[in-house]
Amino acid sequence: MHRIAFVVFPNFQVMGFAAITVFEVANRVLADIAYDVTLLSETGGLVRSTAGFGVETAPFGERVFDTVLIGAGTAVEPATPGMLAFVREASQTSQRIAAHCIGAFVLAEAGLLDGRKATTHWMHARDLQARFPDVRVEEDRIVIAEGPVWTSAGMTASIDLALALVEQDHGVEIARSVARKLVVCHRRAGGQSQFSALLELAPKSDRIQKALNYARTNLRSSLSVVELADVASLSPRHFSRAFYAETGQTPAKAVEHLRVEAARLMMEDGRHSMDVIADETGFADRERMRRAFLRTVGQPPQTVRRNARMI
Repeated sequence: MHRIAFVVFPNFQVMGFAAITVFEVANRVLADIAYDVTLLSETGGLVRSTAGFGVETAPFGERVFDTVLIGAGTAVEPATPGMLAFVREASQTSQRIAAHCIGAFVLAEAGLLDGRKATTHWMHARDLQARFPDVRVEEDRIVIAEGPVWTSAGMTASIDLALALVEQDHGVEIARSVARKLVVCHRRAGGQSQFSALLELAPKSDRIQKALNYARTNLRSSLSVVELADVASLSPRHFSRAFYAETGQTPAKAVEHLRVEAARLMMEDGRHSMDVIADETGFADRERMRRAFLRTVGQPPQTVRRNARMI
């Protein structure tokens, strides 16, 4: 039996409890008590959620769990010394430690994300990167596993995180069966809402907005810094600095995101071959598109298309 600790704190957000349902359904699919979930908090007892109701919890103690899952609230607040001590100890005694949404800030504050890739809710990704520069934040990812440390995007992504954990434990077919019973996609390819929100970052100046609009409608062009700078009526050097200052991305990275998003939509449409998609979105060939998808989405185009057909 795999023992899971789900850690909450005052004013936690209840959407994270969707992850617990994944483990509950996994038990039914496996016809066994494969997972046992315990609600923990620093002091134990009744802990109130942002929705107004409370849940009974056990206090932190010496009990060892196989997986520790940190819940999230609706606002980023400093973790208590007791929480940080528990997380650091759990990272040494548990097989895995995970956090969804802004629970990633707790892992980062405890030092567990230093030098690791991580994700969080897109609204807080830049803040996470600014506060913890040693963390390699990837704001367009749904789930990231870096060794024994797992993070996910916000809200419903707690389901994706739990499904990924079940898949690691029991294989892809069991995870897919659990997803079907939950009426959700087994593996979201790029986090549709999260990914699209990233692309909709609005620059402050009209010049950078003009260049971004040009890029979106001219993906088959080279979209070099020189070309985009000319659209913005700026020198290439000035354009690059201004673009990064206003969007938090380099022009090349933003263009790659735009191309991947456009390609993903064409794949979900299902009417075009991979060669046509690569050409229409400016990748030139399938191999370049594959590498871009692996960097940005974490999965190859073939997997994205296959998952889209399963929805």
